Amino acid sequence: MSKPKNALEIYRLLDQSNCGECGERTCFAFASAVFRNEKKLAQCPKLPRETVERFSGGPADNEEGPGRYLEQLKSEVARIDLAEAARRTGGDFSGGKLTLKVLGRNFSVDGEGNLSADIHINPWVAVPFLNHVLYGKGLPISGKWVSFRDLEGGRERYPLFQKRCEEPVKRVADTCTDLFDLMVHLFSGVRVAEQFNSDISVVLYPLPKVPVIVCYWLPDEGLDSNLQLFFDETADRNLDIGSIFSLGGGLAQMFTRIALSHGFDATASA
Repeated sequence: MSKPKNALEIYRLLDQSNCGECGERTCFAFASAVFRNEKKLAQCPKLPRETVERFSGGPADNEEGPGRYLEQLKSEVARIDLAEAARRTGGDFSGGKLTLKVLGRNFSVDGEGNLSADIHINPWVAVPFLNHVLYGKGLPISGKWVSFRDLEGGRERYPLFQKRCEEPVKRVADTCTDLFDLMVHLFSGVRVAEQFNSDISVVLYPLPKVPVIVCYWLPDEGLDSNLQLFFDETADRNLDIGSIFSLGGGLAQMFTRIALSHGFDATASA
């Protein structure tokens, strides 16, 4: 079966529930991203394997959703020069492996796509890592911070990014008084001069060339607290917008679990 000829044909394959699990706000936005080759059809977690195989022109992996897409990316690593990719991404290449620092910890891939790391290998970090290695432009960090919505492709996704990332991290910051110290000590974060008139600003490095700054505003004179994430303006060229979304959502999940392990239940205020 040939591939769909336009986004509408792709949209008709989906369940049209707008669940958002693919990182897009709507199923039609996902279909459009697939048509533009920014997403893979297999990234829809609700699409049957048979449908993916039928319309993608090749067999799908046994894993569902993100796991299936991860396996596709790992297979693509065998076709690139890892030494060149290390130079482009600011990583290290030795022993047949490319290694990057992910939140201060070593994260590696070899020429066969096998992953190894000093941290747990979750799809939310593994997929962006591989996309960065495979397709990142390797642009140097500019030092200019912009909102997720100001990145290429970020505006239509921003409401979901707020819901899945910024709001959960704000709830953690509101309840876990040690959150920003934990960012520094556990994940090699860096406290910096307050940006955008925030009260606290911490820079994290999910990938060496894709930093994120977490800015937090304390409640003041009847105003609620606020928290926003900002990215270097080169982020959308060093990493695709779907992977940036994945990193943000993954950070939110991680901080929520850490807060719970330290006795703070951020979900209670959700």
